[in-house]
Amino acid sequence: MAQVRARGARRLAGRYGILGRPAVAVALVALLVVGVGALAWVAAGQRGLVVERVDEVAEEPAGATVESEEPAEPEPTLVVYVDGAVAAPGVYELSGAPRVNDALVAAGGLSEGADVSSLNLAAALRDGEKVHVPVEGEAAPVADATGSADGVAESAVAAPVNLNTASAEELQELPGVGEATARAIVEDRAAHGPFTAPEDLMRVSGIGEKKYAKLEGRICV
Repeated sequence: MAQVRARGARRLAGRYGILGRPAVAVALVALLVVGVGALAWVAAGQRGLVVERVDEVAEEPAGATVESEEPAEPEPTLVVYVDGAVAAPGVYELSGAPRVNDALVAAGGLSEGADVSSLNLAAALRDGEKVHVPVEGEAAPVADATGSADGVAESAVAAPVNLNTASAEELQELPGVGEATARAIVEDRAAHGPFTAPEDLMRVSGIGEKKYAKLEGRICV
């Protein structure tokens, strides 16, 4: 009796496909669903990582400042007037740290007969300065109260006169010093000894503060 029931059950299973090809199809569908779900889970995880990394790059730390390049400062310039024995006398604007020679070049160079023996071509220029180039045989300019020569860059003025070694004739080359004053300086030097400072010149009779102001910068000891 039991054997008959078993055979009947197998017949039913075979008839309705419980153990046949329909069962295999169901198993394959189940595996496919599981595989698709796994792939979807992995893809979702990767998308999350990409979004997180993009957010990290896009965010800037709090308080961060963007450095901007500062504009370069314009190069300083100065204006000088060049006249005398040059090709093109006039007012010129020079940049940087120009020298007397740069002013002469800007004026087109020297003209025929120019005499630069009294000029210091390497001297630095100042804004508003005048540079005069004398011609051969032209008298040397006379220094004013500031110690600079009229029409010539201050650096081109002759070397100061030493009060302790200059002769009476050399002292007379100073502005405002005539024969009598030069003789008084020599006599004072012989009587009281050498001068220890240029200001000591005011101990000489006839030389006060006003006359000394004209000589300051032109004398030394």
